[in-house]
Amino acid sequence: MIEVLVVVGPGVVADAGLLEEIAAREFAAAGVSGALVHARDASHVLSLLSSPSPSSPSPSPSSSSPPNGAGCVVVLPGPSAEVRSLIRRDLGAVVWVDVERADGVTAGEGATHLHGRGIGGLAWGIRHAVHRVRHPSRRIAYGPLPEQWGELYLPDADEPPVVMLIHGGYWRSIWAADIMGPLCADLVGRGLAVWNLEYRRPDLHGWDATTADVAAGLTVLATASEVRGLAVLATASGSDALPPGADRRPGTVAALDLARVAVVGHSAGAQLALRAVADAAAGEVNAASGVGVVMAVSLAGVLDLVEGDRRWVGTGAVGAALGGRAPGLGEGRAAPPYADASPLLRLPLRVRQLIVQGAADDLDLIDFSRRYARAAERAGDDVTYLEMPGDHFDVINPATPIWQATAEAIAHVLPPPQGDKTDNN
Repeated sequence: MIEVLVVVGPGVVADAGLLEEIAAREFAAAGVSGALVHARDASHVLSLLSSPSPSSPSPSPSSSSPPNGAGCVVVLPGPSAEVRSLIRRDLGAVVWVDVERADGVTAGEGATHLHGRGIGGLAWGIRHAVHRVRHPSRRIAYGPLPEQWGELYLPDADEPPVVMLIHGGYWRSIWAADIMGPLCADLVGRGLAVWNLEYRRPDLHGWDATTADVAAGLTVLATASEVRGLAVLATASGSDALPPGADRRPGTVAALDLARVAVVGHSAGAQLALRAVADAAAGEVNAASGVGVVMAVSLAGVLDLVEGDRRWVGTGAVGAALGGRAPGLGEGRAAPPYADASPLLRLPLRVRQLIVQGAADDLDLIDFSRRYARAAERAGDDVTYLEMPGDHFDVINPATPIWQATAEAIAHVLPPPQGDKTDNN
């Protein structure tokens, strides 16, 4: 059984009993064993990270191996400068969780830093740590900056089609690619390759950086010579062997059917997904000619940015992301960046679309999805509208009927190759 060690650093401002409750609940939900330990100082944290199991720590600070070799280590570092200095060190697959917002933190090789999600960030950290052990992937940088990367998951199949995932979070840096992990596992189980994209968010880097990163993420698989190591990807089982039929020549993509790609976004990520597809269809992303996008999927998307800003969705998230307010009522047509960014204003996309919406979601998002689907149909696009019971996060929960229906629709458009050996159970 997977073992999870949660380390609470000195000075963490949180009720100890509540931390225990959160950890116990997540251990039970994930079907893992675990322990939560309160560390005295940085040396104690380091010794815990080096111990062979959560229950038997040994003081071996020179070792960077996680407990039991499983990589399931979650640390709430707290304010101590000595403990925080460990975040930058290469200590293995540690998931560092700051309950407060902590911008600009770069974790060591193989580690992850989550922040700004409050005390609930511990739950997200445990889920992510367990996911990484159960579903290995290969992280690939598509640019020089810390947030310019994606994780590629490969099924046991020869040349599978690809699903590119773009996470949401109202374009704010406290939300990251980890929230899409469960979908990665589900889609790989259906015989599909998954490219889970991280990108610079506009709250720290500006809107142009965000759109540039998403465009790069869409095209990078067609320009593999720019991505070191892309031709020797790990399989979903964690092996370094290439999948059957993979091209072993340097500078080429291993075992991916780039003629069949779906771009899927959640919430604000749906806006980014549909905007990137619109740019590619309009020829504004030149390198995208090597990637055949055959489907765009919105999961509870923010699809009308003009009304989104006017209605102050996400407590002003739209205007904050785009760097200014939308035109008011009676002020005329929207100009850039709204005219370029709002999916409703970019129709037709000329790509098959699936618009998914939970009936218990924010009423404005339901309104945006319904109006967008009708407008896309009027514009001549091939669009399917799927509204089912569920809230904003049910659409990215593999256990829900709304996601199951979504995944089946994606797999229908992107059937896995003949002879796929992947087990969907």
